[in-house]
Amino acid sequence: MNNSALPKASERWLSLFGIFAIATSLRATFTGIAPLLGDIRSVFGLTTAETGLLTTLPLLAFALASPLAARLVRHIGMERSLCAALVLICIGITLRSAGRESQLWAGTFIIGCGIALGNVLLPAIIKRDFPGHVARLTGAYSLTMGVAAAVGSALMVPIASAGFGWRGALLALSFFPLLALLLWLGRLRSRSATGLAAASVAQGRTLWRSPLAWQVTLFLGLNSLIYYVVVGWLPAILVSHGMNAAQAGSLHGLMQLATAAPGLFIGLLLARLKDQRGIAALVALLCGVSVIGLWLLPGLAALWVTLFGFGSGATMILGLTFIGLRAGTAHQAAALSGMAQSVGYLLAACGPPAIGKLHDASHGWGLALALIALITLVMAWAGACAGRNRELTPEPHTT
Repeated sequence: MNNSALPKASERWLSLFGIFAIATSLRATFTGIAPLLGDIRSVFGLTTAETGLLTTLPLLAFALASPLAARLVRHIGMERSLCAALVLICIGITLRSAGRESQLWAGTFIIGCGIALGNVLLPAIIKRDFPGHVARLTGAYSLTMGVAAAVGSALMVPIASAGFGWRGALLALSFFPLLALLLWLGRLRSRSATGLAAASVAQGRTLWRSPLAWQVTLFLGLNSLIYYVVVGWLPAILVSHGMNAAQAGSLHGLMQLATAAPGLFIGLLLARLKDQRGIAALVALLCGVSVIGLWLLPGLAALWVTLFGFGSGATMILGLTFIGLRAGTAHQAAALSGMAQSVGYLLAACGPPAIGKLHDASHGWGLALALIALITLVMAWAGACAGRNRELTPEPHTT
């Protein structure tokens, strides 16, 4: 990328603040509903399966909408696409909080579509505006997502208890996308014409035939699979080993906290490495060791959930970093991000129910945990391959 393609200093600062503001909207608006599921279930008389679907539905939306992000950018540009993502999240939050069951489902799906666009496009805009700082900024915005999610979840019950109810609490989550939208609208005037329209549609198709693209996709996608499986079933696993619900809930929170920890330093570490093969394999295997530990030595559960959270969080940051590092252009990064996240969230949506059925069939968690450990071996292999210092085949030029 030549210097003329880089934004001016003022635009770079606007872009940087905009990236972090968008990051606050990509997890808090999704995870914030969890503390209120009991109230929502009671109001609408939802079954356990229907309540679980409220947390699975956004994952299906992620899988469906992610491949569309690169196409949207080609038509309206990067800035307008990110604004569209934020508008979708705001509309979804408003619908979800409106009070009718049909609006609850529709709003949840729309939020998932908006988050999917943001998830795909953030690595692409980092590649475009900060090509020399991909690893550092990926770690920083991942940390921002984790902190915002923690703050949002922690405030939901107090806001609801203060007289606003579950609807008011969920509506309060619109603060994150509204703030991001205000910051990002300023970029439309200066970069409205900056898009990726010249990129070839064929390039997005060739990614699906690229071994490197599939290695990045498997690394990120398999991590999504095991993360959402463990997030969904960890309390049940711990209770099966003799813990009470309160203890299981505390360890579940500890794991979530550990997931954010790698964002504090892993970006700086990655920037010093010539390639990422070793660290990619290491953090993937860390997830496998922790899962085996939960199976064979459940008395050390606090250690295992901490290691799993750390390993999974580091793997996510590495996977997102690979998107920027392995792509040659911002458009290629958007296409690769769409591919990786579409496959990843489809696996994530299917994983928890499949593991639940395996548990029921085997009458225990041992076989399920062993299968997850085997999946981490495949993830380690994919990470070692994706971590090699190389780029995808350059995009064909169009006239």
